Amino acid sequence: MINRRQTLGALGAGLLALQAPAIVRAQPAVTRLLVGATPGGGTDIVARALAQELSTRTGRQYVVDNKPGAAGNIAAQMVAQAAPDGATLLLSYTSHAINPTLYTKLPFDTQKDFTPIAGVATIPALLVANPALPARDVRELIALAKARPGQLNIAIAGLGSANHLAGEVLKLQAGVDIISVPYKGTGPALQDVIAGQIQLAISGVASVQQLVKGGKVKAIGVTSARRVAEFPDVQAIGEVLPGFDFSSWYGLFGPAGMDARQADTLSAAVRDVLGSPALLARLKHEGILPMPSRDRAEFERFVNSEISRWGKVVQQTGATPQ
Repeated sequence: MINRRQTLGALGAGLLALQAPAIVRAQPAVTRLLVGATPGGGTDIVARALAQELSTRTGRQYVVDNKPGAAGNIAAQMVAQAAPDGATLLLSYTSHAINPTLYTKLPFDTQKDFTPIAGVATIPALLVANPALPARDVRELIALAKARPGQLNIAIAGLGSANHLAGEVLKLQAGVDIISVPYKGTGPALQDVIAGQIQLAISGVASVQQLVKGGKVKAIGVTSARRVAEFPDVQAIGEVLPGFDFSSWYGLFGPAGMDARQADTLSAAVRDVLGSPALLARLKHEGILPMPSRDRAEFERFVNSEISRWGKVVQQTGATPQ
């Protein structure tokens, strides 16, 4: 005869069996963090640092998935078409705000097909030159370019990129004729500056800081509104051309239709992660700065303002993706 204890044990086992699927579903899942760039670049560096900290702090695994191509539009399209369950996110670059104007037709609506979650980081760029160029700062460069119209060249590591547009605005505001030369990537562009095949380039601090410190290139100016701590003697271009401010930024987005509470929780987690000493140290090493804290609504307003700002720059400069 089965006694009372055995009966209760059997009932308990049965209940656990019935609950097992729910328990499995409650286990930490995996979130794909799509990046529209190749491994090793600034966007990838930020994504991997963020994924590592979020995985540690939330108990959910975040895995970076690189989907380069079309100025980030391939990765963006995949996220726009994903289920709004938090399992697929986009770590995007400034190009997310540039592309709506740069491209005449996109397979998604940048403002309607995404849930802005959080700003992550910003990165100023350096205007660098071959060491032999007889100009030490922005003012001297402008004077040299005016004395030699059409004789100086500037490398473009990505047509329609923030750094490309910053260079075009520099030329417009300074009233100088400098020839833009497209390159397939930052590496080849900088190598030609080092070799003296081309005189100038604009590139993120992370990409050029070691070259500057090693004397391979010299820093002429910085694209942010203020000087950067790593290069206090390098003037901001805005000191010579008032209003010039072209720092790039990285932000986290999900598909449209995400549950508001889920998005708010993730946004708060990102802001918390940005206070991590380990993350801050890693970003600082790459010349990247954490973005000032913004809640989701503030970040969405920021993104919309950036779409408008960069749209005007694209129209003003006549930049095209080809």
